[in-house]
Amino acid sequence: MKFLSSFKKLDWILIISPFFLFGLGLLSIYSSSLGRGDFLNFKKQIIFFVIGVLLMFFLSFFDWRIFRENTYLMLVLYCFCLITLIGLFFFAPEIRGVRGWYKLGPVSFDPVELTKIILMLVLAKYFSTRHIEMYQIRHILISGFYVLIPSVLIFLQPNLGSTLILIALWVGILIISGIKLRHFLILILCGLLVLIFSWGFLLKDYQKARVMSFLSPSDPLGMSWNQNQAKIAIGSGGIFGQGIGNGSQTRYGFLPEPQTDFIFAALAEETGLAGIGFLFLLFSVLLWRIIKIALLSQSNFGRLFATGFSILLISQIFIHIGMNLGILPIIGISLPLVSYGGSGLIATFAALGILQNMRNQP
Repeated sequence: MKFLSSFKKLDWILIISPFFLFGLGLLSIYSSSLGRGDFLNFKKQIIFFVIGVLLMFFLSFFDWRIFRENTYLMLVLYCFCLITLIGLFFFAPEIRGVRGWYKLGPVSFDPVELTKIILMLVLAKYFSTRHIEMYQIRHILISGFYVLIPSVLIFLQPNLGSTLILIALWVGILIISGIKLRHFLILILCGLLVLIFSWGFLLKDYQKARVMSFLSPSDPLGMSWNQNQAKIAIGSGGIFGQGIGNGSQTRYGFLPEPQTDFIFAALAEETGLAGIGFLFLLFSVLLWRIIKIALLSQSNFGRLFATGFSILLISQIFIHIGMNLGILPIIGISLPLVSYGGSGLIATFAALGILQNMRNQP
C-alpha cells in the first residue's frame, strides 16, 4: 500500500511529457528507417526506452540523499566516468575519425552521457555546501578542475559539442550559485583566450572548416551541404508537413543523419509547423516542471541538480535546433529524448527519476 501511495504521488506531467517527446522522435526514426529499409535502430530505440523508463521508476523511489551525503560514492562515480572516458582511446572503435562509443555487440555505449549526469551530481554536491563562500575564487577553480578533466578527455575524442555542453553546465551552475560579477567577467575573458588558442593549435582542420562554412557558406556541395539540406527540409514542411514517411529529403537520403543530428529538420519536414509547435510545447512543459522542482526544493543540492539539468537540456535543445536552422555551426549535438541513441535516452530518464525522488522528498 505504501508503494502504491508513493506511485500515485509521482509527477505524471514530468513523466508524460518525455513520453510524448520520445514518441515524436520514434515516429521520425521510423520514417527514416522506412526510407533505408532498415528498422534495427527503430527496434533498439524502443528497447532503450523500456530500460530508461524502468530505471526512472527505480530511481524515483531511491533516496536521492545518498548522493548528497556520501562523498565516497560520488568520488567512485566520478572516477568511473573518467576511467570509461580514458578507456575509449584504447578499446573503442574509430568511427568517422571519432573514438566515442564502446561497441557491445549490436549496441554502443557512450560514456559521455553518463558523465553529464554524474558531473551534475558532483557540482550540485560541491556547491550545495559552499554557496555562501562563492566570493572565494578557489571554489571556482576547484569546481572548474572537476569539469576540466572530463572535458579534455571528451575534446580529444574529438567531441567538441559535448565539451561545450559540459562547460555550459559548469558556467550555468556557477551563475545560479552566486558567482561575483568580477569573477564572471574574468571567466569570460579566460574563455575567449582559450577559444583563440584552441583555434590556432587545438581544433582539427575539419572542425575549422565547419565553422568557416557556417560563417561563409560558399561551398553548397561540400561543407555547407548538411545545413543546406536541413534548411530545405524545414522549409518544405509548411504548416502540417508532408506526412510521416513522405518527406523527400528524409526518405531519399538528402538529409544527413536524420535520426540524430538533424532529427529536428526531419520532424519539421514531415510534421510541419504544427508538429514543431507541439515539440516546443512539450519541451516547455518539461522544463517548467523541472524548474518548479528546483524552486520548491528545500535543499541546495536538489535545487542545483534540477537547475543544472534544465541548463543541460536547454543548451542541447538550443544548439541542436540552431544547427538545423543554420544559425549555429554543426558540432554534433542530438535532441534530448527525441534523437536516436540509447546512452543519452537512458541517462536522461535516470536524471528524471532522481528529480522525481527530489520532488517527493524535498
